[in-house]
Amino acid sequence: MNTHSNIEVDELNKPYFVWFEENWVHDDVLHHHQKGQLVYVESGFQYITIEERIYLLPQNHAVWIPPNAVHKTNSHSEKIKLMIMFADTDGKAPFYNEVSVFSVPPVLKEMIKYAEKWSKLFTKDKSETLFLKALFNELPQFVEHSLKLHICLPKDKRLTKVIEYLHHHYREEIRIEELGDTALLSLRTLERIFKKETGLTLIKYQQMLRIIKSLELLSSGNFTISETAYEVGYKSIQAYTRSFQSVMQFRPTDFIKNIKRYNE
Repeated sequence: MNTHSNIEVDELNKPYFVWFEENWVHDDVLHHHQKGQLVYVESGFQYITIEERIYLLPQNHAVWIPPNAVHKTNSHSEKIKLMIMFADTDGKAPFYNEVSVFSVPPVLKEMIKYAEKWSKLFTKDKSETLFLKALFNELPQFVEHSLKLHICLPKDKRLTKVIEYLHHHYREEIRIEELGDTALLSLRTLERIFKKETGLTLIKYQQMLRIIKSLELLSSGNFTISETAYEVGYKSIQAYTRSFQSVMQFRPTDFIKNIKRYNE
């Protein structure tokens, strides 16, 4: 399947295709295409499922989706500005075969905004091809250290109710005994299967959920750092900052500064 909201991506007779929307409407349908895809969030925030992992794209972040990767977009943001670029890749560079979520540096942001003039252009254009070839050629250099902002969806059906519980109660203290009862598994079995399926312990999974949710809140501009900390279940700003830094490798204040800088 290669349909992308009624545009047959793989039937476009051109190496690149730009698509900008002021208010993106999501079809929430799993699909794939032979072209790779760059998704840039200009404003709002975006959840995207790629190969059974859920990624968060805060404002001014982008994701590279490799060719043929099964994915769907779904957002909880009321209004979202998205720029999507499809590109043929030769598959030689390892970068283009892996998912990358990254903060967009100013020079790449300007290049993406400049490319908006070719949005939904179905005919071949020499200037567009040259410009986007340069953009995608430099993309691996722009992505020096990808953020690991993802959580895996386990395939084991015994974990379905556990995952639902964690996603709805991530603010609360986890009672592992109750989760074991929910899954009808012993604690040891639950923890073993959960780690095998998601790559994370139950506690670490909850931490990832809290930090990902906090990025969403901070990106909205409606919450201070302390409000965000309490909103996602931390008892103090210090505990939240430590947790944030261990996942993101930088502090919440740095994240806020970046958003403000990008919006100037």
